[in-house]
Amino acid sequence: MSSFKNSFIQIEQGNRRFLLTKLPASVVTSISYAAIRGKSTEDGAVQRVLNSSRINSIKNFTLQGGDYPNSIVLNWISAKNPLKLTKDSISFQVQENSAQIIDGQHRVAGIKAAIEEQSSLSSLELPVVFYENLSTKECADIFLSINTEQKPVPRSLVFDLYGIASEGIVDSAAVRARDIAMFLNSETGSPYEDDIKMPGTPTRRGGIALSTAVSAIKPLVEEKGAFEQIGLKELEMQKQVILNLFRALQLKYGAAWSNKNNVFLYAAGFMSALDFLKLKLIPYCTNSGSFTTKTIESSLFLTEGNLIFQEEVKGLGGAGAQKRIYQFLVDAFQPPNQGSGIFEI
Repeated sequence: MSSFKNSFIQIEQGNRRFLLTKLPASVVTSISYAAIRGKSTEDGAVQRVLNSSRINSIKNFTLQGGDYPNSIVLNWISAKNPLKLTKDSISFQVQENSAQIIDGQHRVAGIKAAIEEQSSLSSLELPVVFYENLSTKECADIFLSINTEQKPVPRSLVFDLYGIASEGIVDSAAVRARDIAMFLNSETGSPYEDDIKMPGTPTRRGGIALSTAVSAIKPLVEEKGAFEQIGLKELEMQKQVILNLFRALQLKYGAAWSNKNNVFLYAAGFMSALDFLKLKLIPYCTNSGSFTTKTIESSLFLTEGNLIFQEEVKGLGGAGAQKRIYQFLVDAFQPPNQGSGIFEI
């Protein structure tokens, strides 16, 4: 059994103190464990069951050189292996199950998985906070303070930053979806020209938040998504198909498209239209061999007298409005018979 020794900073907040230090990743993954709420009866059990997809994502992030500036928060509980403090240092034996993880269990598990693939990562330095012998109530207080009071970054800002962040740490499907959303916003004559709401822009009625646009487009463009399944992998083709969908709707609405009561200028309408594209139009257009605006427009029986507006979905809530608009499009879907052929976009 090896020992570890390092300098530390003692910090007091309210009635509690904690110790801030840095540890190699191999030490953190060796001494810590997650006490699962509902499965473990020991004091300090506040964690949930691990999510394998998050672990894999963090593993890949670690292998790609990602940074970990936030502290792993541990509750040291081992009576047989106590923390030893002097004026200048903290020391302990590197022994399993010495400290419960209060915050950072997925990071620890993901980093451990990365070390198994790349042993050099065992020396990765991580900031670590040590509490000692906290009760379950105290662990819960700290866990909730970190995970509820400290609000996450708005998703529109996350997706906006994907445009400038390093390639290795971003979601490639979200980046592709962001590129298409930005295209809809900037393309001259686009139905959503200057209508995708970016982080920091003034609040206004109508328009599509960047986070909404990215979340709605992503299922179409992700690996094994709707577009890849029919061979539409190129960005330019994907952009054009989505633009053609909204141009077809714009043509059906005519002058009413710019009306602030147009449901497609709001999140529920935008998302419903892309659901309709995925579930109805892609099979139809694939069979017909055409994704042109004309093909999509001709498949929709919409006239000035049977359009849908905001007052018809008012009070339904987001999910209810989305379902109502999707059903409106399905009811209007009356495609003529067309033969199959090479895709026309």
